[in-house]
Amino acid sequence: MITLARSFAGLGFLARHHCKPLADRLHAVISNNMAYSAKIGPSILNSDLSCLGSECVRMMECGADYLHLDVMDGHFVPNITFGHSMVECLRKSVGQDPFFDMHMMVSRPEQWVKPMAAAGASQYTFHIEATTNPGNLIKEIKESGMKVGLAIKPGTTVEELAPWANHIDMALVMTVEPGFGGQKFMEDMMPKVSWLRSQFPSLDIEVDGGVGPDTVHKCAEAGANMIVSGSAVIGSDDPRSVIALLRTAVAEAIQKRSLDR
Repeated sequence: MITLARSFAGLGFLARHHCKPLADRLHAVISNNMAYSAKIGPSILNSDLSCLGSECVRMMECGADYLHLDVMDGHFVPNITFGHSMVECLRKSVGQDPFFDMHMMVSRPEQWVKPMAAAGASQYTFHIEATTNPGNLIKEIKESGMKVGLAIKPGTTVEELAPWANHIDMALVMTVEPGFGGQKFMEDMMPKVSWLRSQFPSLDIEVDGGVGPDTVHKCAEAGANMIVSGSAVIGSDDPRSVIALLRTAVAEAIQKRSLDR
């Protein structure tokens, strides 16, 4: 354990001194000893949408673990983004390897399960507020070959998600109101993350909204291991370094939690 702790502390040094390949290899070895690992997913809605395919490739080359795709229908949230046709084009453009985490901010999530699966989505993350039968929807998503994510808005209690936590692959705690970028991070959502981590120790827990170098430590300490970051990564002059910084913050918090048990 002491060796692992020292190794994780070294990750910060390696990332800060631009030794990212070595840091990544060390992180992968250590993460094999954990129930969950640090994963960073740029929100591609913050990209230049006129060249979305190349932007996705650029993010993966900069070290992203997955890509977070925001789907908005103009009903569940006021804005409209893109649908399964765009996802299909992106999949053809970037290949089969990148993991597409679909954040479905839509009023009828049941309607889009099969189209998104056919388009090449990897994970279908729907909002509990948008359905009256989460159990059936979870079953349908799994039968379509995708992983299942379940999201809650800031005004939704974590207890509403809890009954389904053992049936999903990931829980998403929104740290801004869904539907708009550039909002201020809501630190008062962190008790939800902490509670989920305490009750479901091996669950992937994602946070989305206003997360960047200044706020990632709060998320990591609370127990989040999947970090969605938009403008902080994509708008950076050096997205590779930002991704490495975010991953290291989460990896070090995971190791500290393991040692504290």
